[in-house]
Amino acid sequence: MGVNNQSFIELNGRERAQAILDQGTFRELLGPFDGIESPHLPKQDIVPQSDDGVIIASGLIAGEPAIVISIEGGFQGGGIGEVSGAKIVGALELALNNHKKGVPVRPVFLFDTGGVRLQEANYGLLSISEIGSAVVALREHTPVVGVISGNVGCFGGMSITASLFSYLIMTKEARFGLNGPEVIEQEAGVEEFDARDRSLIWKTIGGIQRYETGFADVLAQDDVTAIQRAIQETFEKKEKVASKTEQVDFYRHLLSKVDPSEKMTPDQFQKLYKATKNEHISSTVSYSLNEVPGSMPNSRGRVWINALINDEEADFEIPSVLYKDALLGREKVRYISVVPNPYSRFLRARKGEVGLDEGWTIAKHVREVIKEDRNQSPRPIIAIVDVPSQAYGYHEELLGIHYACGAAADAYAAARLAGHPVITLIVGKAISGAFLAHGYQSNRILALKDEGVNVHAMSKQSAARITKRSIEELEEASKKVPSMAYDIESFASLGALYELISGIQPEQPTERDVQTIQDILTGAVEDVRREGVYDLSSRLQSEKARKEGRKASLLVRGELEKQWNI
Repeated sequence: MGVNNQSFIELNGRERAQAILDQGTFRELLGPFDGIESPHLPKQDIVPQSDDGVIIASGLIAGEPAIVISIEGGFQGGGIGEVSGAKIVGALELALNNHKKGVPVRPVFLFDTGGVRLQEANYGLLSISEIGSAVVALREHTPVVGVISGNVGCFGGMSITASLFSYLIMTKEARFGLNGPEVIEQEAGVEEFDARDRSLIWKTIGGIQRYETGFADVLAQDDVTAIQRAIQETFEKKEKVASKTEQVDFYRHLLSKVDPSEKMTPDQFQKLYKATKNEHISSTVSYSLNEVPGSMPNSRGRVWINALINDEEADFEIPSVLYKDALLGREKVRYISVVPNPYSRFLRARKGEVGLDEGWTIAKHVREVIKEDRNQSPRPIIAIVDVPSQAYGYHEELLGIHYACGAAADAYAAARLAGHPVITLIVGKAISGAFLAHGYQSNRILALKDEGVNVHAMSKQSAARITKRSIEELEEASKKVPSMAYDIESFASLGALYELISGIQPEQPTERDVQTIQDILTGAVEDVRREGVYDLSSRLQSEKARKEGRKASLLVRGELEKQWNI
């Protein structure tokens, strides 16, 4: 930097928001003096922060009304909890309402986050799904612009959120990926990714690499004036471009040219990306390494899609993503399920994880439905969920697994906003980015009441490492804060479930079990159509949500709306 330049990275979250807005126009909404703090941290002997680590500021950018959302990476690693998540969602939804009324506002998001705040776990995951939904809706009206600078960067579920943005600005010092190096090392071993190798980390997920491979749109100098200029120039663009997570055919074609049996270097990926950009892209992709053997391992996801399509043969383009159009009552619906494929091209996605191929393929099958039903009644889409996690690996981060997961989430959200009832049936595990990609963007979430049904933001081992606690300490904390627990009854207490279904055999369902689930699915579809609301607001309206589960979320949204006068 020159002698007159000011580092953007060295500013705190509030100073960054002030720096983005025209001088003298900064006005903070729901700030520290409003005193709304996380109710969940004191129960764990953690001191809360009076703004919960998120700054919401209104003002002007180049003379135009704007809203800036800035995450303070110095508090809990920029992790998203219930209050901070509600502030973000509330601001985005109020900006969306502005646009619907013909009153434009420029949304800018300053990322500095590790993703979900593990001390609030499922609150963070819930919030991130709702943030993603708001971004998809808002970008139809205006560019949604994100800045990833440092010190933390952008990781976890918030990297999936960032992938949905219209434009991303990064500095070369920033990092941007779904799984942090420490988590990959924990889950896959040091041979897969050495978290101590700083050079490898920046070459794989740093700002220069992300810019050179198209995952960031602008590479800006770490300088306040440079960041201001990049944001203003982005809003001045006249043409509307499809977000990367909508470019399903391109990224599936790009992945089809990768041979994961040989370790690809960051430089090799840059060359492959640039060469592929200029090619004719086909919507038909086949993988010669993805041949299907005679028998595949069973899983709850496979059992339930087979049962619900009356034991017909499920369709697939890759063996780990099954889909089928079948009758539910009197109407046709599309079922989608992710299942294990021990012969997957990518080693880290062989046990039912949502990996690179899985995310983009889910997106394809959902967007097919949107396209086919454009001039007719939108058919329901049923996501059958049994996903142990997203895939953790070097290739996954290099090749943009956050965008693959984002593409699936984007497609489900787009289907819902286009009037398709999207229903999730959790029959097994619903963990972390895999659930954000496959299932969390639905109008209604159903789950079987069973010990094998879990919802959470991360495996226990990785959560313990990141929070510097033992597994026993985490389990003890979950008794005081239900959102930290893995069991489905604790998740149900948050109020987001449409129905928790008892008395069903999850691994060997009887004919009566299948009929019961089909009846409940039919009822959920009818409920969506009867309500006629295709955002995710119904999650806040259940009795459990209003009385306790989302009480802080509702308080934040209400107070934010009172202060909103942009």
